[in-house]
Amino acid sequence: MKQAQKITKDILILDLVEKYPQLGEVLTLDYGFHCIGCMAAGMETLEQGAEVHGMDEKEIDKMVLELNKIIEK
Repeated sequence: MKQAQKITKDILILDLVEKYPQLGEVLTLDYGFHCIGCMAAGMETLEQGAEVHGMDEKEIDKMVLELNKIIEK
């Protein structure tokens, strides 16, 4: 069984959604990332996008952990 590559907060949002399309809905519905298709998604890291949406370091770390759990299923 192939193990998914671990997501980090340094991944570009666009790269994340292209690699794991199922996470687009999670980011939008659970975390308020309604910018998935905007130009910034190609230039912003997951951490930068989360900060723009008001998340603090602890919340970002929790989100990254939860996203990794989803891709490991």
